[in-house]
Amino acid sequence: MTQFDYMREVPVNSAGGTEDRSVYLTFDDGPNPFSTPQILDVLAEHRVPATFFVIGAYAKEQPELIRRIVAEGHEVANHTMTHPDLSTCGLHEVEREIIEANKAILSACPEAAVRHIRAPYGAWTEDVLSKSASAGLEAVQWSSDPRDWSRPGVDAIVDAVLSTARPGAIVLLHDGCPPDEVGLSGLRDQTLLALSRIIPALHSHGFRIRALPSITEQTRAHVSA
Repeated sequence: MTQFDYMREVPVNSAGGTEDRSVYLTFDDGPNPFSTPQILDVLAEHRVPATFFVIGAYAKEQPELIRRIVAEGHEVANHTMTHPDLSTCGLHEVEREIIEANKAILSACPEAAVRHIRAPYGAWTEDVLSKSASAGLEAVQWSSDPRDWSRPGVDAIVDAVLSTARPGAIVLLHDGCPPDEVGLSGLRDQTLLALSRIIPALHSHGFRIRALPSITEQTRAHVSA
């Protein structure tokens, strides 16, 4: 496996001599009935899109949140069915985790266009990449990780994102918790407060916040430029 097997950053298109200063906000481990609606409210307030890597089991439990995410113009992506470390799973389990999550998302919202996948813990293997590609999913990592899940403080989250912000950056945040940490599911207040500061700060630095594009389409545009 090489770093080119999945996307850490979105290729920057500098067509016409103008650099595309896009940054991409992504949220893992939802949907959560408490924090996801609050995250969506902040995104709506600032009129910016994001990409939500959702756990399939949660999508089954909270289908209305999947529908709201899609209805408000955000992308829904695959974060497996139960959030295991896929690097420790057998081939059939890897395939089942990916396929069942896709089915759960589409059952909750048939209009969802599921194009991307992120392996829990960023644990990629050749089998995970192969099964993801077979399911028509493009593998996405991240380039900016403020470790908001560890509750380092609002200032620390904001500073970490802004210090790593650059054109094409993919920011990793969390709107929920994996099943083995379900007791912490309400502890996303720091992420919420940080987000309300991160968005205007990125805008003030001339960045545009967008939902993740198709890797294939973005690469084609980058090459043609």
